Amino acid sequence: METSLLQTITEDSCRAVTELLESSGLKEGELFVVGCSSSEIAGGTIGHNSSMECAEAVFKGISPVLSERGIFLCAQCCEHLNRAIILEREAAMRYGYEPVCVIPQPKAGGSFATVTWNSMRDPVAVEAIRAHAGIDIGGTLIGMHLRSVAVPVRLSVKKIGEAGILCARTRPKYIGGIRARYE
Repeated sequence: METSLLQTITEDSCRAVTELLESSGLKEGELFVVGCSSSEIAGGTIGHNSSMECAEAVFKGISPVLSERGIFLCAQCCEHLNRAIILEREAAMRYGYEPVCVIPQPKAGGSFATVTWNSMRDPVAVEAIRAHAGIDIGGTLIGMHLRSVAVPVRLSVKKIGEAGILCARTRPKYIGGIRARYE
């Protein structure tokens, strides 16, 4: 893939995550899930045209933005690993997630999860999380890893490469009925 296209993917990824963080109010120590089809970004079909180059470009755009805010990156694996999550051991321990034994590969876990694993200080895989916000690049279905009440967030960035994106933040549930007061 051309260097200029990869640079655009990095810039669009950075812009999308920055915009999402600005509107979602995530705090230091919270979880941000990324589902990423490098196949879709490259213009292929999800699960069939994995691209480490595209995954690396997305990672370069997203990881520094989250890191500088102290927000934990959580990379969703593909269906071949049951959409397991790759994250830092520190985050897994903080939230009480039990690690499982698997290391993602481009064809079993996906390129983005593989790049994330290879880039983290102390990565682990877990079966499921309850993230505070996330971005779905290319229809990877991150909803199973978001907290109960997900709120769609519309961004100015609509695509990364050839892949459409969907973003969400979460909020606590409203309970208590008409007598309750909420923030």
